[in-house]
Amino acid sequence: MRVLVIETATRHLSVALFTGGVVTAHEHRLLGRGHAEALVPAIAALPNGGRADRIMVSCGPGSFTGIRVGIAAARALAFAWSAPCVGYPTLALIRAHACASQPRVDGPIAVAVDGGHGEWFVSADDVTVASRVPADAALRCAPHYVAGERAADLIALRGWGEALTGEADARCALLIPDAVLIDHVAPHYGRAPDAKPATASAATAVAPA
Repeated sequence: MRVLVIETATRHLSVALFTGGVVTAHEHRLLGRGHAEALVPAIAALPNGGRADRIMVSCGPGSFTGIRVGIAAARALAFAWSAPCVGYPTLALIRAHACASQPRVDGPIAVAVDGGHGEWFVSADDVTVASRVPADAALRCAPHYVAGERAADLIALRGWGEALTGEADARCALLIPDAVLIDHVAPHYGRAPDAKPATASAATAVAPA
């Protein structure tokens, strides 16, 4: 069984190819922007063009553009290869990386990452995600351990706990519990889109005569 994992919902570009549950090739780097241009070459550089029997892709929350880019690529490859495609929550992958890289941790791990508009995406499990202003996130986040790019900030705000390293690293995808995998792959943005479709009247008002 070969599994291709695609992660583009965060500032990282991360792809990994597993064979028999073992990582055989990967790319993981801090990209920031440009996932649309970088993803296909990254997959093509994997052995046999990354061809797999199963595809896993991040459904969010995270970057609106990044989520859509990853899902579009996963769906296209699943169709071309006649392979099943499943999604996973982005924050579940960050939690899996935190667990794998810090095995000494013996308690629940929350995840806190940038959510846009001055808010953070925060999750205390692999299912529930909330977009909160920092003060509210610190007040409501109960686990002692927190992973993710905003972990240290959250710990500083509430004055207790321990920040852990945690990234959306595709190499840790098989550690995500099967119970939280998403059969119907679709974007989960975590909050409403920034842009809203123009109404018919607005579209008419700006149309050329």
